[in-house]
Amino acid sequence: MMEMLQFYFSYPFVRYALIVGMLIALCSSLLGVTLVLKRFSYIGDGLSHVAFGALAIATVFDLTNTSLVVMPVTVAAAILILRTGQNPKIHGDAAIAMLSVGSLAVGYLVMHLFSTSANISGDVCSTLFGSTSILTLTKAEVWLCVIMSVVVVALFVFLYNRIFAVTFDENFAKATGIKTNAYNMLIAVITAIIIVLAMNLVGSLLISALIIFPALSAMRVIQNFKGVIIYSAVISVFCALFGIVLSIVFSTPVGATIVAADIVMFALNCFVGRMLRK
Repeated sequence: MMEMLQFYFSYPFVRYALIVGMLIALCSSLLGVTLVLKRFSYIGDGLSHVAFGALAIATVFDLTNTSLVVMPVTVAAAILILRTGQNPKIHGDAAIAMLSVGSLAVGYLVMHLFSTSANISGDVCSTLFGSTSILTLTKAEVWLCVIMSVVVVALFVFLYNRIFAVTFDENFAKATGIKTNAYNMLIAVITAIIIVLAMNLVGSLLISALIIFPALSAMRVIQNFKGVIIYSAVISVFCALFGIVLSIVFSTPVGATIVAADIVMFALNCFVGRMLRK
């Protein structure tokens, strides 16, 4: 087994996949804890569907760099969801549901009507559930992910106290002078960026797992915010690394394998958490 892993790691595309996968998992876990505690974890699922619709349009126009379309559209959708969710006539979950279902339907319709590919079902399935594109990353794509990940981690560390305040008591934070709307907007925009980066890793439909499972797993065992953040990051990076290695060795879908690893880790932490409370 070790010789096999050493053989695979000798290829640059495998190393690129591992680097990008772990960075995306790290950023997803940091944001995931905040989104879960604010009961806004479903935003990941909604924005991933928006990204799918934007990707479908970019693919139809045969753009060489689809991120130029997908990134701005997904960020705009995150801002729209946040603004619409503050409308008393349309609650946040309803806004996410409308954008999610609408974007998914429009994306599939566009791909069906205008796609030049002979395998539309295969293209849609790869986009929704992940594909082998994580193993064909270029140096430019890897550096883009590295830069964006460094920005996300730096922002989270630098603004940790304010994010903590906004997460647990938004009204109190507002009373102390913290611009809660601006920080909520920042969280939504960063979430949108991470979702776009994660589409190559796990696909549109499985992105929410990277956000939700590590956070919930950490919460089964750890009781303080900082501890949950750190443990969630460790779980997420480990599952991404383990899932990518397994998918390469056994030729399984990358995204589904990572999510399966997250599910197993969640079950283990539930068991450990129950034993600790006895």
